[in-house]
Amino acid sequence: MKFGVIVFPGSNCDDDMIHVLGTVMQQEVVKLWHKETELKGFGKGDCIILPGGFSYGDYLRAGAIARFSPIMKSVIEFANNGGYVWGICNGFQVACEAGLLPGVLLRNSNQKFICKNVYLKTLTNNSAITSNIDLEKPLLIPIAHAEGRYLADEATLKSLKENDQILFEYCDENGIVSDNTNPNGSTNSIAGICNANRNVFGMMPHPERASEKVLGNDDGRIMFESLIGLMVDA
Repeated sequence: MKFGVIVFPGSNCDDDMIHVLGTVMQQEVVKLWHKETELKGFGKGDCIILPGGFSYGDYLRAGAIARFSPIMKSVIEFANNGGYVWGICNGFQVACEAGLLPGVLLRNSNQKFICKNVYLKTLTNNSAITSNIDLEKPLLIPIAHAEGRYLADEATLKSLKENDQILFEYCDENGIVSDNTNPNGSTNSIAGICNANRNVFGMMPHPERASEKVLGNDDGRIMFESLIGLMVDA
């Protein structure tokens, strides 16, 4: 499996992601500049990562300008043809702005930047990044965002639930979801979703920041193992 990590002006989690994919997970990974217009060498079984950061300074709205970077036309075509696309934090915002995922990410309900560890409840194993996760075990994953409040209309939320597209919800250490465990005011405590075709994923927490025991927590590693293992098994 080959990974491509897109770098926008303002990306700051690209090297973290490249380290985890290349050094920790021992996968082929390349850095892709946002002005490139093709995804040469990438096929259906590969994955494009939209990393965290502050693309274009988050001007207008987070992800709103990055959506029009030259490379995004190819990313959209890649996703439409079945390739995997994974947006994390700012990347989730870009994916929503590009129409690859439904809904939007708005300012946190407390109007402040939040940087801390949170617990995630995994709702389904029916996705490439959650296939190996124990649904009974909450994951401890860091967040770092100012615009992480997921919002969608009632019809979209109904569709997400019925189609098993909600991947993660914010919860406590026991897996209980409540208003008190929702750090940013996301609708229904949603922390991550996938598209209807289950090849595009978006999440606000940063699994790449929790993928090595030397950092004190490797709960995020299982998401990479799930995705890579799925392709190995195929």
